[in-house]
Amino acid sequence: MTSEQMQKTGLKPVPSVEWVSQPLSIGDLNDLCDATEDAINAGGGFGWIHLPNRNLLERFWQGVLAMPARMLFVARLDNVICGAAQLILPPRSNEAQSYNTQISGLFIAPWARGQGLSRRLLDIVEKTATRKGFAVINIDLRETQDAAIQLYESANYTLIGKHPNYAVVDGKFVAGRSYYKLIQPLENIDPNNRDNT
Repeated sequence: MTSEQMQKTGLKPVPSVEWVSQPLSIGDLNDLCDATEDAINAGGGFGWIHLPNRNLLERFWQGVLAMPARMLFVARLDNVICGAAQLILPPRSNEAQSYNTQISGLFIAPWARGQGLSRRLLDIVEKTATRKGFAVINIDLRETQDAAIQLYESANYTLIGKHPNYAVVDGKFVAGRSYYKLIQPLENIDPNNRDNT
């Protein structure tokens, strides 16, 4: 049942977010792929412009879970996965940037929007990055993603700059934006007690 249908019946949808630390069940993987397809069709994000083959989508999400340098977070509405975000950890070989991390692919399927799930996803990603001993989160996105820009700017992300040829959509360059946020000062981080794995 969509959030619109629930409003008509007077039922209140139950939103939640979580870190995915185990392989997804077949049902959850299917829900995540459905949400991804809905978001791609609505023009939102993470690199795809046209729908990939369903098998490719399934392998993509399974690959995200298999990569130690990526943490997957999902949003649920009434226990149905309706969005996701990834926290990308720096490579161990990059000591100079070991306190920086990156958010990638934060999205909510159109049918689940308006429930505060984007903000909840962003909050859990930031809290996890802080707990793991990171100081900075970076993000980049297409300039056409108005809702995402509003989300990050309202969460105090600082615009670093704009890239005029960031991506190609429908055979034309689309500008992009890069942001960062200092989530905690370095002096608050014990270098001997970091969990950046």
